[in-house]
Amino acid sequence: MTISEAVARARQRLAAGGVPADEAPGDAEVLARHVLGWDLARYAAGLRDAVPAAFPDAYDALIARRLRREPVSQIVGHREFWGLDFEVTRDVLTPRPETELVVQAALDIWPATTTVFASEDNKPLVVDIGTGSGCIAIALATELPDARFIASDASLAALTLARRNAARHGVAGRIAFRHTRQVPPENGIDIIVCNPPYIPLGQREGLAAEVREFEPEIALFGGEDGLDFYRELFEACPGDLLIGGWLIIEVGYDQADAVRRLASPRDWTPGRTYADLQGIERVLTFCVRERLRKQTNE
Repeated sequence: MTISEAVARARQRLAAGGVPADEAPGDAEVLARHVLGWDLARYAAGLRDAVPAAFPDAYDALIARRLRREPVSQIVGHREFWGLDFEVTRDVLTPRPETELVVQAALDIWPATTTVFASEDNKPLVVDIGTGSGCIAIALATELPDARFIASDASLAALTLARRNAARHGVAGRIAFRHTRQVPPENGIDIIVCNPPYIPLGQREGLAAEVREFEPEIALFGGEDGLDFYRELFEACPGDLLIGGWLIIEVGYDQADAVRRLASPRDWTPGRTYADLQGIERVLTFCVRERLRKQTNE
C-alpha cells in the first residue's frame, strides 16, 4: 500500500465516522505527516512511496482518536497561528484564524499609539487578557520589538503553556505573565487585547464535540447570554488604559451589535471593526473617549 492509498482510506473512514466532509481530507493528511515526521514538501514527493512498516498501526491509532472527535491540534500537539507554531493542549483554546484579526487590529493601531505615548524611557504597554496559549501576545511581541507586554489568564495551566510558547519564539523575556481573570493592576496601559469567553451557556449542547468535550469551559462560556466578560471589561478597562488607549476584542459571530451597546454608556468611542472571510464582524476596537475629545478641541 502506498502513502496516498493509506491516506485515501483514512479520509473515507473519517468522513463515514462523522468528521465533517470539509475537514476529513486535511485531517487525514496532517495526521499522516505527523506519523511520518514529514513536512509538506516531503509528503508531496512521497505519496507514491510504500508505507513504512510501523506506519499502519501508528496511523490507525491517530485516526481512531480523531473519530472520537479529538481535535487534530491536540492529537499532534500544535497549531499554526500568525505564521508561528504554537503548542496546544486541552488546557487552552486551539488558536483560530479569526483571532488573527485581533493581532492585525493592534498592528494597525500601533503607529498612532507609538506617536502619542512612546518614549525611550517608557515603551508602550500591551496587555493580553485571557491569553490561553499566548498566541496573541506572542504574535504581537514578534512584530513589535519596542513594546512591553503583560499576558494574564485565570488558568495556571494555560499560563504554563503560554510561557513555553513564549520561550519557543524567543520573546519570554519581554512578556510578564499574571495569574488573574481581571485586568492586571497596571498603570499606563496603551492597548488591551482580548479574546474572551463569549459562548452563551445554553448553546453548550449544540457545539461541535471537538469544542464541547476537548476545550476548557473557562475559555468558552460567557454566562447566560455570552456577554458577561464584556461587561467586566467595559467597566474595568477605562481606569487602566491611558487616555486615548485602545481596547481590541474578539466577539461571537452574532454579538457585535450587543457588545457595542454595552460600550456606548461608558467612556468609549468605537473604532474600526474587522470582519472574517464570511463578512461577519469578529473584532471590535474602542478608544477611551477623553483623548479623542482633547484632540478634537486642540
